[in-house]
Amino acid sequence: MVSPIRLTREDRVVIFVALLRAINLGRVNRVPMPDLRVALEDAAFADVTTHLQSGNVVLASTKRSPAAVATRIEDLVRAEFGVDTEVLVRTGGEFEKVARANPLTRRGVDPATLHVAFLKARPTAAAKRALVGRTYGDDEFAVRDAQVYLRYPHGVAGSKMSTPVIEGTLGTRATVRTWKVVTRLDELAAAAK
Repeated sequence: MVSPIRLTREDRVVIFVALLRAINLGRVNRVPMPDLRVALEDAAFADVTTHLQSGNVVLASTKRSPAAVATRIEDLVRAEFGVDTEVLVRTGGEFEKVARANPLTRRGVDPATLHVAFLKARPTAAAKRALVGRTYGDDEFAVRDAQVYLRYPHGVAGSKMSTPVIEGTLGTRATVRTWKVVTRLDELAAAAK
């Protein structure tokens, strides 16, 4: 077994949060998190931490570009696990901004109703206008940079504001995380600094 790589501050590492899209859904796209941690460490990522089984990873890298990290992880998951998935990556600093800037948090709002859709690319102004021009019952949303903040007061299951609607309207891939997962990943990224 290969020892995990330990990078030091002199290595000028960047902390990243990687979100694997649509894995471990029932028997589809299985990627065991312990095996993913080992594969990422073998691929020269360091301090790899996973959260839950739904493809949430905090890691350190000497790479600077979230896009380069995403491509490397996508290639690795395809080669090691035979799963073709998209990976959305934010730096630890970007993720902290996402966790601090939710415009839908306010007094009286149940945090369990909040989610964030992380977008592969920042949507165009026209695409944002198309999404903002629609209503989805009591569901609320706000598009900020490459995220859509969501509030589902009656739950996700019956909502018309689904991931396919977000992707189709904004013209980019997305993966959604609960607010609880977002805040936990922010904590893990902050602890890794």
